[in-house]
Amino acid sequence: MTRQIVIIGAGVGGLATAMRLCAHGDVTILEAHDAPGGKMRTVPSDAGPVDAGPTVMTMQPVFEDLFHNAGARLDDHVTLVPETILARHHWQDGSTLDLFADQRASEDAVGTFAGAKAAREFRRFSKTAAQLFNTFEGPMMHSAAPSQDALTRHVMRHPSLIPAMAPGLSLARKLALSFSDPRLRQLFGRYATYVGGSPYQSPAILGLIWHAEAQGVWRVEGGMHMLAQAMADVATQAGATLRVNSPVTRIETQGDKVVAVHTKDARYPADVVVFNGDPKALNAGLLGASSQKAVPPQEPRSLSAFVWSFAAAPSGVALDHHNVFFAKDPKQEFSAIEAGQMPTDATLYVCAQDRGTGTQTDGHERFEIIMNGPPRPQTEPSQKEMDQCHHVTFQTLERMGLRFSPQPSTAALTTPEMFNRLFPASDGSLYGRSPHGMMAAFQRPTARTPLAGLYLAGGGAHPGAGIPMAALSGKHAAEAILNDLASTSTSPKTAMRGGTLTASAKTEAARSRSSPS
Repeated sequence: MTRQIVIIGAGVGGLATAMRLCAHGDVTILEAHDAPGGKMRTVPSDAGPVDAGPTVMTMQPVFEDLFHNAGARLDDHVTLVPETILARHHWQDGSTLDLFADQRASEDAVGTFAGAKAAREFRRFSKTAAQLFNTFEGPMMHSAAPSQDALTRHVMRHPSLIPAMAPGLSLARKLALSFSDPRLRQLFGRYATYVGGSPYQSPAILGLIWHAEAQGVWRVEGGMHMLAQAMADVATQAGATLRVNSPVTRIETQGDKVVAVHTKDARYPADVVVFNGDPKALNAGLLGASSQKAVPPQEPRSLSAFVWSFAAAPSGVALDHHNVFFAKDPKQEFSAIEAGQMPTDATLYVCAQDRGTGTQTDGHERFEIIMNGPPRPQTEPSQKEMDQCHHVTFQTLERMGLRFSPQPSTAALTTPEMFNRLFPASDGSLYGRSPHGMMAAFQRPTARTPLAGLYLAGGGAHPGAGIPMAALSGKHAAEAILNDLASTSTSPKTAMRGGTLTASAKTEAARSRSSPS
């Protein structure tokens, strides 16, 4: 019997799941918007489609493995250009710092920027970040269901990890102990925002994110959306059906198992359903009461953002592909966000989409500017705040030497409220649950849910935010599905409860496996 697999959402997690399941059933992907990609989306500009979502590709091997598993080669579907300069950083005192893919070049740059002591501090911090990343990559990121007890036992067997983890310290506090130059504290504190957190409330262990970026950043030729399109192409070439403009209205169940997915116009029978949306949408009942208890409450929420996507001619500052213009006072910035307000002293990330390493272009270029903001449950933005955001963004950049001609209107802005409208029940939060607190990593929902046949993928599920993590969530979902389908097909008496075999089913399955064929 051919399994009917329905994936709700064509974000990175949903597409990654589809790529891994096409050989194991009839896969249908239902996407509410008019193109695949989810938050990896574009908006039109007079210079072509401009990215309005993720801009940084790291952990390339995750995607090489994904395409290889689907019988394809990543390089045959997208052109990836490794960035020599990871990011160019600007402060309001006029100082600048480039960090490089080459560790020694970064050390030299930090030494020139802030002195020999800072270079030594940077070297120690980088070594610690690498130690943490290499320790937790397997048992956390690549584990389908990380165990707090197992990790505790691992740390106890390797006590040298304890000072590196800095338990009980926030990332900001750890950085204050690691760097004597406040600019470097601010720079590495921003990595908490990569997963939607404040450095003042996120655990120190998030310093490992620096190592993920230090291993390499790649530019996707044509924009990040080309990666999502490539994933969709591989999935559909392998037999998946992608239906865009098909928002799902409810998940149908019988007893304690999913049986179908409904859109406004059609019913799709399903043996398996993968939800690639914000898990809070399930808990909020947006897909029906039967799936509401499949996910616990998803609070507190991670950061949202104010995102500008436009084309213009820049002047005044030498830009690279990735650029950061820092707020004067990071404490004030994150205090405003914590209070639910747009910061008036904001760090601004500027992606110059058309600039590769060492490349200059003439005329209008495509830009994405991101300002961190608070999550918001409403769906209608305030025009007054949008105007204020325009003033803060472009006056700050102009004060730091960067000008755009013409400046975009507020029509080029996506606010937290708009993100909530685009991704229902998300509160505009771009990263699901907040990463604040030492136990946050264990509080994200994993691929399996208590509702048999319903699985989760995407940045709101384990292992968390970022396109490599979303792709890994698809791997975890696909593996859970295949394991559970194999278990249930072992014997007619085998049963699952939320993807976990009952004791009697385990006995029967073991008996079936030990019987001669």
